[in-house]
Amino acid sequence: MVSGSVVALVTPMHPSGSIDWESLQRLIDWHVAEGTAGIVSVGTTGESSTLDVDEHCEVVRRTVTGAAGRIPVIAGTGANSTREAIELSEAARELGADACLLVTPYYNKPTQEGLYRHYRAIAEAVDIPQILYNVPSRTACDLLPETVYRLAKVPGIAGLKEATGNLDRARELIAHLPRSFALYSGDDATAAEFMLAGGQGTISVTANVAPGRFAALCRAAIAGDAALARALDADLAELHRVLFLESNPIPAKWALAEMGMMEHGIRLPLTPLSATHQPRLRRALADLGLLAPCEA
Repeated sequence: MVSGSVVALVTPMHPSGSIDWESLQRLIDWHVAEGTAGIVSVGTTGESSTLDVDEHCEVVRRTVTGAAGRIPVIAGTGANSTREAIELSEAARELGADACLLVTPYYNKPTQEGLYRHYRAIAEAVDIPQILYNVPSRTACDLLPETVYRLAKVPGIAGLKEATGNLDRARELIAHLPRSFALYSGDDATAAEFMLAGGQGTISVTANVAPGRFAALCRAAIAGDAALARALDADLAELHRVLFLESNPIPAKWALAEMGMMEHGIRLPLTPLSATHQPRLRRALADLGLLAPCEA
């Protein structure tokens, strides 16, 4: 599996809400040039919940085509219906994705046994590497370590994105799972320590805005260079914070538009970043040299 900085890529849109395909290609090329190790297409940050199925598949298709083998593409294919998750995962396989990222079923709050059967059914139905995704702050569903240990034995299940930010849990997972099972942080603020403890990488929101810096942080942490990793992380700490002043991906999309990488476009029920938070995010971007002087 891919190691290092994996960007949970935003889906660029025009102000009308239509998908901006030209900017999508621009972002892909930028990430390749900046050293990003992989792309997650149409994950939570990619507004999977606001795209219809045809759009979802088209974004994955164009991301795979745009990456052109230069960088692995992981398709977000999670759903709170096992049948739908299987269909999306099969579509991603046919479109050429390298793996799938599947968030825990949201809203219906399955039991741990239900989670085990859900993921096992997808893995058995679709021949593509599968990465589990645990983010209980958004799904109201927590995939517990004991269930992950069971799922790690299922052929086809290759890794986990753990987004609780709980480093004690991360260390427990790292200690009990085989090295071949890829563990990714899903919490940028604690990602450096997660990787220094033995994690394989991070599926990141911050990487959308500062891909080169975040890729360098990941390389240092995975290499065990704690001093360098922590120094790079300290430089990015404020950016980690401001990118979550409002629900992701609102701040990340606003930042990228301010940087000239795409237009200001987002779909309801998400709204543009409020004026209250814009100065703080603009300052964080300027402090990292991510805005032109006239914009800062």
